Amino acid sequence: MLNKDSKIYIAGHNGMVGSACWRTLSDAGYTNLIGKSSKELDLRNQSDVKDFLADEKPHAIIDAAAKVGGILANITFPVNFLMNNLTIQSNVIKASHKANVARLIFLGSSCIYPKNCPQPIKEEYLLTSELEATNRPYALAKIAGIEMCWSYNRQFNTQYLAAMPTNLYGPNDNYDLETSHVLPALIRKIHEAKLKNSACVEIWGTGTPKREFLHVDDLASSLVHLINLDHKSFIELTNSKTYPLINIGTGRDLSISDLAYKIKEIVGFRGSFVFNKSFPDGVIRKVLDIEKIKKYGWEYKIELDKGLDSTYKNYLESQIEDKAH
Repeated sequence: MLNKDSKIYIAGHNGMVGSACWRTLSDAGYTNLIGKSSKELDLRNQSDVKDFLADEKPHAIIDAAAKVGGILANITFPVNFLMNNLTIQSNVIKASHKANVARLIFLGSSCIYPKNCPQPIKEEYLLTSELEATNRPYALAKIAGIEMCWSYNRQFNTQYLAAMPTNLYGPNDNYDLETSHVLPALIRKIHEAKLKNSACVEIWGTGTPKREFLHVDDLASSLVHLINLDHKSFIELTNSKTYPLINIGTGRDLSISDLAYKIKEIVGFRGSFVFNKSFPDGVIRKVLDIEKIKKYGWEYKIELDKGLDSTYKNYLESQIEDKAH
């Protein structure tokens, strides 16, 4: 377990996940948080990362630094998603070992799992069949990160845990239509359609795939819970005979179409939807099995309707701030 003055490094602390972790830890009374922007520390530079962690010697690390994006971004820039993520996580994990970091949580994504595996998805389904092609480079990079954690744990007795969250949303999300995930893209599209008094909004795909969504503040709460587990529990998770892997989600899903109608109601858009079937749907259904993390004492709290309402308010505030600048 961590003390309130334990030094905790949050890699990617300005991003959606990292900033949520910073808020959650700060609100819980942790006083020794450290973070560096990408301009201050390029995590792709092995030497700089090594020197930084050697100097700071954090007790624990939450590695939330990653190159992320939606289907279109993954299809358009596969090299970026593969190479940036491989490089960042390799540098952080290797330097963590050199700096004798006691605990590390590596953040992945539910896209690591096979596209046609049984639902809900259990941790042991990893690498049991082929991946979804639209985000394979990103998924392979994250799988390599899980393998790095497991390999260091086996060879050097480290305590590195790989946490796999489901689809995230909330404050500091990316609303760029070319690189965003489905939920923030829908918020922006539907909001702009309302402003323009448009008759309809185009939605990519058929609308039938089902997805699970977790508020980023719930994810942050789960990571703080995990990194604070007692020694016995953390050893169980990180030094088992299987991958040191744990799912984080709600265990509940809904169709993209149903999600769009929820957002439509919150935004107050009066038009209709047109589903563009020329765009790929991706995996037909993806919901995580969360029995493992429930066993270790954590469950989500923010229901989707409440989370969507607060997220739309966050989006409106961000638009006001952008105009002010």
